[in-house]
Amino acid sequence: MGLNEQDYADIDASLVAHDAFLKARYPGDRPGRQPVHTVYIPADKLDGFRDWGDHALDAMRRHDFPWPDDPTVRDKLAREPIEDLRVDFEDGYGVRDDAEEDAAVRKAAGILTAGPRPPFLGIRIKSLEAPTRRRSLRTLDLFLDSYGAPVNVTLPKVSGPDQVSAMVTLCEKIERSYGLSTGALTFEIQIELPSAVLAADGSAVVARLITAAGGRCTGLHYGTYDYSAAAGVAAAYQSMEHPVADYAKAVMQAAAAQTGVRLSDGSTNILPVGATAEVHAAWKLHHRLVRRSLENGYYQGWDLHPAQLATRYAATYEFFRDGRDAAVTRLHRYLDRQDSGIADEPATARALAGYLLRGLDCGALDDAGFPREQLTALA
Repeated sequence: MGLNEQDYADIDASLVAHDAFLKARYPGDRPGRQPVHTVYIPADKLDGFRDWGDHALDAMRRHDFPWPDDPTVRDKLAREPIEDLRVDFEDGYGVRDDAEEDAAVRKAAGILTAGPRPPFLGIRIKSLEAPTRRRSLRTLDLFLDSYGAPVNVTLPKVSGPDQVSAMVTLCEKIERSYGLSTGALTFEIQIELPSAVLAADGSAVVARLITAAGGRCTGLHYGTYDYSAAAGVAAAYQSMEHPVADYAKAVMQAAAAQTGVRLSDGSTNILPVGATAEVHAAWKLHHRLVRRSLENGYYQGWDLHPAQLATRYAATYEFFRDGRDAAVTRLHRYLDRQDSGIADEPATARALAGYLLRGLDCGALDDAGFPREQLTALA
């Protein structure tokens, strides 16, 4: 043998720093349930969020929902229509005077405190750009003072790592002020500008945003229309499946892989409203886009209208049910070391387990072929 114990020790010593970097920067997928969507509701229109499921079911009845009747989808809409609620103080809410926005913050906090609430919730503040910075900070502080913490905080229109670093500093100050544990406050970053994806030197800015967050970034949310407009795409062609969107999301996906930062696709602004023909056209578009996102590895998206919940769950449940049997068979063969026509690797086994867990979490599957504890251990 040409190597001795000292050689092994020398190589270990030379890679100590890199080993520590890998452990900190790429801890793996974030454990626990990820919501299948985020519903953004302007702060001044929050009152009716508990009725979204009823509105979705009513739309399905009135417009003859063009997919097979699925009792589990209807049950989901009746029981838990919104998985992740974001009270919007940014674009959906607009610019108001300070007294009006202060009142809206307190009212929203009161509505959420009264319950019942979705499993996940938070607020989208205004951006940290100079014109809206002070209002953004005041809204966040007032909401935490009125409602409490922790909550999901969405930081929009991020253009560079300095804004993320400032958000980290803000979280640290708020934690000290409210007596919260270090790291209790986390946030999501909205990718709405090309400058947040690609820097002037050609580097991927989004990777630096994750680094600047110091472990506090839980998600990257793609902003379909702001990003497309900033990239120069004509309004009629702005969509979740435009090539500029696919490029941005591919860079986001590569930057976030194995970091514990989750991905969320954007929204479609073609809403299922109007005559039945118009509603059906919007539903078919939304159903196709949701399925496309899932197939591309984006397990979350935005919904803007109650009737979109019908196609959100119909497409999501179909996606997991369509692949359930094949995933179970492949995972059994991998675990039993059986020969098959697919040579799966450990990473694929983790992906198969993760897929089945997601199906359980959202309600698409009630039997994933394995105990949840075993899937969790594999994932």
